[in-house]
Amino acid sequence: MRRNDRAQNRDFSVSLIDRCTHGIMALSTGEPVPYCLPLSFVRVGDDLYFHCAHQGRKTDLLRRFPQVCVTFVGDDRPAFVPPAMYTTYFQSVIVTGTASEVKDSAEKVEALRALCQKVTPKHMDGFEPAIQNSLAATAIWKIHMEEISGKAKLEKT
Repeated sequence: MRRNDRAQNRDFSVSLIDRCTHGIMALSTGEPVPYCLPLSFVRVGDDLYFHCAHQGRKTDLLRRFPQVCVTFVGDDRPAFVPPAMYTTYFQSVIVTGTASEVKDSAEKVEALRALCQKVTPKHMDGFEPAIQNSLAATAIWKIHMEEISGKAKLEKT
């Protein structure tokens, strides 16, 4: 990181990940152009989980190139600071790691439960019926977080 004065600790970083409803995952295509896509993530310990279909470009690429990078942005506010400075106050985290498909049914259910608890906590009464209807059609992937780098420029108060 070029600006060490903006580096944030691990507690800041995991807290930001836990607050964000989505992140942007970048993965290799094996070509000069990477593939990036927004996904809903939940963190459980040192792992990020996301759900998707069993088939498609994303899963094909992850099977071939499991090394990924995920970016989370918690704040992004452009500002003018008198007398003559433009800046942006921001909070972000970059995670690099290795993705693997979760095959164990119990781990899949717990990952989905954690995700639903994070994004729709007031609707957990519908979780069990939803699992019954969609677990077989839902793939779950886990990214083991190998590196976490938090960075922020916070407004001085």
